[in-house]
Amino acid sequence: MLQFIVRRVLQAIPVMLGVSFAVFMMMHLLPGDPAIIMAGEVASPAQIEQMRINLGLNDPLHVQYWRFLSNAVRGDLGTSIRNERPVTAEIFEVRFITTVQVALVGTGFAVVFGLLLGVLSALWRYTIKDMIIMIFALMGLSMPSFWMGILLINFFSVYLDWLPIIGWGTPAQMFMPMLTLGTGGMAVIARMTRAGLLDVFSQDYIRTAYSKGANERIVTYRHAMRNALIPVITVVGLQFGFLLAGAVITETIFAINGVGRLMLGAIMTRDFPVAQGTILIIALMFVLVNMIVDITYRLVNRRIDI
Repeated sequence: MLQFIVRRVLQAIPVMLGVSFAVFMMMHLLPGDPAIIMAGEVASPAQIEQMRINLGLNDPLHVQYWRFLSNAVRGDLGTSIRNERPVTAEIFEVRFITTVQVALVGTGFAVVFGLLLGVLSALWRYTIKDMIIMIFALMGLSMPSFWMGILLINFFSVYLDWLPIIGWGTPAQMFMPMLTLGTGGMAVIARMTRAGLLDVFSQDYIRTAYSKGANERIVTYRHAMRNALIPVITVVGLQFGFLLAGAVITETIFAINGVGRLMLGAIMTRDFPVAQGTILIIALMFVLVNMIVDITYRLVNRRIDI
């Protein structure tokens, strides 16, 4: 098992390097000159050129990338152009924890209700109840998160006046962001759970368990779920990564002070260090989650060699 973990960590290193290079190049290809933004539009050409020298923007791209990478490895993601604060302080003081909380709450909702609906749909297979659950899952999968958020605000906050529109921290504030972020993941998990259980129910050992007199609950939860959940583990891990990245939209709709909202503001104002840092952190979290999923996959079934 230790060798497997070491191999997955070594495999993740080139992926992380590729992610860092993609983030670096993406921000440099965007329109806008950070030297002009930092110096101000009324600055003279000499002042702008001096700012470019101070920021190292006149260096070749490979030199800039190496400086960015070496500083990032040491935990230095640069300084914000807008407020001249360290990017790591901007991200990790409050915002990062908030974004992780948003993603965890959304993932928890998706997992609990996705598994529940998937199991019920498989037990009620090919019935009206099964069709209703799958139609509900299809609607959740098809509806964009920003549209879901707007509908929830109109219903719970404007029409019923039950829930606050903005903020994060109280259960009332968490409810609508949780639904907005977790509904799509819930639909995916429900469909995957149903498909996995239906495939397992057709196996010989399930028929053998029924022939021995085991009831449906024992067959489902003791025999079928263990094998049916193996692909679902991957989906859950990927959904957490997607929700971590998708928190940008949810945080913007509900004015949640997280990394996603910080990243959007940095992109809009051409604050390159903050934009690079936030995108890099979210991308690396996605890679880390995938690595943890692979390790969990192996723990569930040691015969799997990824």
